[in-house]
Amino acid sequence: MVAALALSGCSLADLPRYGWPESASVQGEKMQFLWSGMFTAALVVGVIVWGLMFWCFIAYRKRRNSPLYPKQTRENLPVELVYTAIPFVLVAAIFYTGATVQNDVLKMDPNPDVVVDATAFKWNWDFGIEGTKDQNGNEIHTIGTSDEVPVVILPNGKVIEWVLDSKDVVHALWVPAFDFKRDVFPFPEANNSDNRFQTTLKREGAWVGHCAELCGTYHAAMNFEVRSVPEDVYQAYIAARESGLTTAAALTKVGDEFPDCGTLCSPTSTTTYPLETNRTAKAPAPVPENVVGLTNGK
Repeated sequence: MVAALALSGCSLADLPRYGWPESASVQGEKMQFLWSGMFTAALVVGVIVWGLMFWCFIAYRKRRNSPLYPKQTRENLPVELVYTAIPFVLVAAIFYTGATVQNDVLKMDPNPDVVVDATAFKWNWDFGIEGTKDQNGNEIHTIGTSDEVPVVILPNGKVIEWVLDSKDVVHALWVPAFDFKRDVFPFPEANNSDNRFQTTLKREGAWVGHCAELCGTYHAAMNFEVRSVPEDVYQAYIAARESGLTTAAALTKVGDEFPDCGTLCSPTSTTTYPLETNRTAKAPAPVPENVVGLTNGK
C-alpha cells in the first residue's frame, strides 16, 4: 500500500480533493467539497467492510479438528434492522447533499455583475459583454478567428452570467477549471434548453475553454481563453475597448498601465493556440526498397 502511494506521485496537498482538480470558481469548489465528502464516506464504509471481512477470514478460518463452517445464525432481527437502516441513511444523506449542492451551483443571482453573451459557431466563439458600448454604440464583442483565439476578460470575485447561443449546430461551452459544462443549442427557447448559468471566479488566472460537443471538422480546435483579472484592470480594459481598440490592442494598453499584470494582459492567448486551417495532405514518405519487395511478394 505504501509503495503504491509513493509510486503514484500522490501529494498531501491533493489529499482533501482525492484527485479532483483545484477549481477556479466558487461553484466548482462546492462540487469538490461534495466529492470529497462522498469519497471520505465511501472510504470509511469500505474500511469497515474490509475490516469485517478480514476479521471473519482470521477468526473463522479452518482449524485442525474443527467443522468446515462456523455455526450459522438465522433470523437475527436487530442485526437485520441495523443492516437495513444504515444503507437507507447513507442513501438519504447522499441524495440530500447532492441535491443541495446542485441547487446551490445552479442558483441564479438576479443581479449579476457581468453578463457575457457567448455565441458558438463553426468553428469558433463570439463573446459580447452586455451593458458596454463601442464608439458606434454597439456592444463590445470578442470574436475568434483562424488567426486569433478569443480572450474573455472578467473581473475576479464577481458574479458572471453566461448566456449561450449557437448560430448553427449544437456546441458545448466547457471550461475545465470551472468544473462546469453546458450544451449550446441553436434557438435555445425553441429547444426548451436552459441557456444561462453563473460562475464566480475566486482567483486570478487564465484558463482554456473548449467546445465539448462534436460539431464538425475543426471541433477539436474550437478553443477560447478566460482570464480573471483585478477589478481595476477589468475596468481599464473595458474603457480601452469602448474607445475603439481591439482586444489585443486594449490588453497591450492595459499592460502598459499595470506593469504587474504580467501574462494576464498578454495580447494573445497563453493557454491555447489559434485554429489551424491548413489541412493540405502531405506527400507520403518514400517506401524503402526492401519493403517494396515484400509488398510485391518477393
